[in-house]
Amino acid sequence: MHTPPEGPSADEVLQAVRSTWAPDAAQATYLPVGFGAHHWRIDGSSGPVLFATLDVPSGFRTAPLIRAAYRGVLELAEGGFGGAVLPRLTRSGEVAVSTGSGLLSVTPWLEGRSPDETEACASPHAHRVAALLAELHRSPVPPSAPKWFPRVAPGFAERLSTRLAAPWTAGPLSSDAHRTISGARADLHDWEKRYAELIAHARSRRDRWVPTHGEPHHANQFLDDHELRLVDWETLAIAPPERDLRDLPESVRTDFTVDTDLLELFDLEWRLVEIEEYARWFMAPHPGSEDDVIALEGLREEIEAATVTFRTR
Repeated sequence: MHTPPEGPSADEVLQAVRSTWAPDAAQATYLPVGFGAHHWRIDGSSGPVLFATLDVPSGFRTAPLIRAAYRGVLELAEGGFGGAVLPRLTRSGEVAVSTGSGLLSVTPWLEGRSPDETEACASPHAHRVAALLAELHRSPVPPSAPKWFPRVAPGFAERLSTRLAAPWTAGPLSSDAHRTISGARADLHDWEKRYAELIAHARSRRDRWVPTHGEPHHANQFLDDHELRLVDWETLAIAPPERDLRDLPESVRTDFTVDTDLLELFDLEWRLVEIEEYARWFMAPHPGSEDDVIALEGLREEIEAATVTFRTR
């Protein structure tokens, strides 16, 4: 996120890191990167040593599930998978600690970069990502990893319709968000019906479920001395491989046996989750910050993509 959370403060993050991971940590600096979680650089006496992340639990990504996912990726590494930037355990053996509004975890500070979207979609890099995902999907199932379950609860269309019944006035972008979702109101029930059909199909194919990252897009890819690894493993789940394959360019998916209905499932699920989360966001008070503007643009993109995809099936 580009805006620091209301809590914890940088000083509180530093104290949490000192008490659980690195007693000699000297400074925590907020990093305005990514979207969804909050991040800090942790410096020691001679420079950066840790990358701290605050994950804020939600209805479908609870604190126990986040802890289980982080524990699961450590088990993947123990089983031989080398494509993950791993969380560092606390001195008491925990993967994360409760701090402020969420769960704080740390990984080693690494010098490197994430590819931009253009590079990520180019053939050489995309094939490297495909090979990494194939290795992940072949890995033994880590016992702690959560199993995928539908992220959108039944009643999606009814919940949104109820919320749209009255104007949204809590913040400067509320009415714009209300208008954006209202434009797709006629499609909500059709989206939910199709989602239920695809869930049933996924459950009938449990023999294909494998360890999946969940969001292996370019922002969660990390290049370090020409080595490719994935970051942000709080989304780890045992699921159909299409959960990851949806983030690959279509030209590279030919390396896999792909169930197109399951690609549709995870595309649709992503969009419905995002739409419902953005609805909560803009029904609540907000200042019109940079993050709020990015969120409104994200809402418009998800509504447009869901509408176009569904109407051209």
